[in-house]
Amino acid sequence: MRAALYQGQKNIELTEIETPIAGDNDIVIKNLYSSICGTDVAVYNHGPNTGHKISVGEEFGHETISEVVQVGKNVKDIKIGDRVYPYPRLAKGDTKRAGTIGGFSEYILIPNAKMNEQVYKVSEKIDSKTACLIEPFTIGCRAARRSNPKKGENAIVFGAGTIGISAAIALKFFGCDKVLICDYSDFRLEKAKDLGFDICNNGMEDLNVKAKELFGEAISALGMTANVDIYIDAAGAETILETYQGMAKVDSRMVIVAVLAGKRPVDLLAMTFGQYALIGSGGYTPEDVADVMSIMESGKWYIQDIITQEYSLDELAQAIEMAGKVNESLNVVIKFK
Repeated sequence: MRAALYQGQKNIELTEIETPIAGDNDIVIKNLYSSICGTDVAVYNHGPNTGHKISVGEEFGHETISEVVQVGKNVKDIKIGDRVYPYPRLAKGDTKRAGTIGGFSEYILIPNAKMNEQVYKVSEKIDSKTACLIEPFTIGCRAARRSNPKKGENAIVFGAGTIGISAAIALKFFGCDKVLICDYSDFRLEKAKDLGFDICNNGMEDLNVKAKELFGEAISALGMTANVDIYIDAAGAETILETYQGMAKVDSRMVIVAVLAGKRPVDLLAMTFGQYALIGSGGYTPEDVADVMSIMESGKWYIQDIITQEYSLDELAQAIEMAGKVNESLNVVIKFK
């Protein structure tokens, strides 16, 4: 089979390797579409240990939708022809391989496969191109859930990439009233606007002023501020935490899902008197998979519209480079033959 092997910074080897064969308890799946993750872009551009734990010489990729092509004799609940989402944390039987399940290879062996554990069946209501976004959408959904959203609350999401947009959609799914998406990329903001969200280019506009106009005002520890209950950082800029601390109303929450290493100052006195919360969010759970499936099945949002480019496996390096261009792309996918 054709497979992409990671060989270090800006070095991908497209080669032929042995096609896997299912054992008695296993299945083999054929990839249909695979999406490119921001961590794939990071490890491609900057080398090992800058994204997921991807070792040199290994297959990689993890955001995929696939079709079952082999089923071991002891596997009872999965059939050839099933369209499935391979759950990266369990797909290879090793949680450390969540980023390297073989999404950029033609076939993947799933050992000890069980439905709703290693793989999830995908509804016919979800087209395959949209379904390859299930994995990143579970991360955004998890971030939204961690904010403990309540019906009628308002939210601001920093970052109009796949994670930010998926978090915004999940907040609406969970009952939030108004959601504002911020970014410096007008290209990505227009995609968010097309999905029905209010937008703000906070590199050019005064976010505090715009938020007060959209949400109204509420009390903070520092005076009057925008009536925003939830903030989600899906961008990772160093200034976002400071922005939140300057705007946070009493009892607001901020969830950090963007990966940004390092320490940031926190005004503990303002946090105490303002009774606001800082919450981390990483990964996803089966509960998030179920909610993302429901979101996609609903058809309320035309999610496929955030896919801006499609490439073949032979064009993987070009596709990853495009995925890093925030003013030209949002989500980039690989379509398998």
